[in-house]
Amino acid sequence: MGKLDIVCKAILEMLGQEVVLPPPPNKKALSLGVRYSPELVCLPFKVNVGNFIEALEMGADTIVMIGGCNGPCRFGYYGTVQKLILESLGYKFRMIYFDNPSIKDIRYKMDLLFGGKPFWRVAQAIWFGWKLLNVLEEIEVLAHKARPGELRRGDTTRAYEAAAALAENASTPDSLKKARSEVLSMFEHIPKAQSDQPPLKVGVVGEIYTVLEPFVNLDVERHLGEMGVEVHRAVWLSSWLRHSLHMDKRDPKGRGAAVAAAAPYLRHHAGGESTVSVGATVRFARQGYDGVVHLMPFTCMPEVIAQGILSKVSRDLDIPVLTLILDEHSAQAGVMTRLEAFVDLLTRRREQRAKSREHRAKSGEHRAESRIYVGQGWHS
Repeated sequence: MGKLDIVCKAILEMLGQEVVLPPPPNKKALSLGVRYSPELVCLPFKVNVGNFIEALEMGADTIVMIGGCNGPCRFGYYGTVQKLILESLGYKFRMIYFDNPSIKDIRYKMDLLFGGKPFWRVAQAIWFGWKLLNVLEEIEVLAHKARPGELRRGDTTRAYEAAAALAENASTPDSLKKARSEVLSMFEHIPKAQSDQPPLKVGVVGEIYTVLEPFVNLDVERHLGEMGVEVHRAVWLSSWLRHSLHMDKRDPKGRGAAVAAAAPYLRHHAGGESTVSVGATVRFARQGYDGVVHLMPFTCMPEVIAQGILSKVSRDLDIPVLTLILDEHSAQAGVMTRLEAFVDLLTRRREQRAKSREHRAKSGEHRAESRIYVGQGWHS
């Protein structure tokens, strides 16, 4: 899920564990997941199963899985069902399933995972992993801002990949701090095209795995950036972790603010990121964004609820919303066609609004010039 594997790898290796990292989500993993998963289960579940099979084939003997115990999303059942599927295929392994946010349960499972390492060493490793996650997310934000203004297509993507690798290779807080400084310099030196117009601003909302995983969403954020759109993501792994651990009262990425903004449309938790999808769209509209892209897996109940509500938010707040429903049959060409049409719509909409403002301004000037001063008052 995004960079979660990199962060977990860094934590585990700091604690002396051997990590078997399967390849990033790919067509082979998806094919395996589709073959062995229930047909109507969502796409993230299928990709997870395929990734687990690849890791077990590479020699892994332990699977670490996070879960959700607060429903009603099916994510809360992932680990149990996936374990049964893998065992039915003959794989021998143990699964450590983090599905309870209580400190007692987390410490118990950490002891299982880390072999009774001293608490201070575990805390030190987790703190480093948290810092690494924040640097990786900062790199993504920099890429989102730089990509629409790049002079040569692909410069930002190459800088992003180099910057992410630099951060991933850091093994100490000092080396991570140094890597971050080099990362900032990389993005500052990307050649920029000259433009009189600011880029279109589009918010991206939806189910967290679908938003964070480029393979699953067919690289929607990169394609939007290369079309000249500045992307602002509503869902981040750091924010999700804060929320899951009940530590999000001061979340700088605004999950709490999104939930509050959703209240006129959705007052009850409907699972997953449904409330955030609605609330973030409301906030994007109020902040003057040009549009919103809503990403969701096929059969995802929380996001189906959000999808229905977003049509009303779109009408009420006059902001276009494009929903992309993704499964194993989704194709790059189809998604690109819809994105291109959406960006064209937003561009024409901005141009029409600019002409309308210009017309109103000229009408106001004309009326001002037509007034004649008589005595103590103004008269037309």
